Amino acid sequence: MESTEKEVQNSSAICSVLQILGAKWSFLVIAELAKGPRRFKQLHRDLAIVRTQSLTDALRHLEKNGIVRREVFPTVPVSVEYSLTAKGEDFQSSLKEMEKWSLKWGAQTTE
Repeated sequence: MESTEKEVQNSSAICSVLQILGAKWSFLVIAELAKGPRRFKQLHRDLAIVRTQSLTDALRHLEKNGIVRREVFPTVPVSVEYSLTAKGEDFQSSLKEMEKWSLKWGAQTTE
């Protein structure tokens, strides 16, 4: 396989990941759910910088893409709990690498 074909495949793979995870608050939601299942109100408290509608949109997007599981409990009132799927948990190693990169390079200005 030529190097340009490989580059196109790599770019395509990166673009598909960004379509799934590129929503504005997705990374924060995934990082928070990595700590364990959360109900919406708890997630909203923990991610106070995220507006309610933005959090709802991010959760729906991640659920649609198989990253987050939404479980409804038949209580009064109804309880909803969010957790990571196996696909979402598998992303944790990537988040850790991003955190390492940020610690190393994030605060630096361009040279």
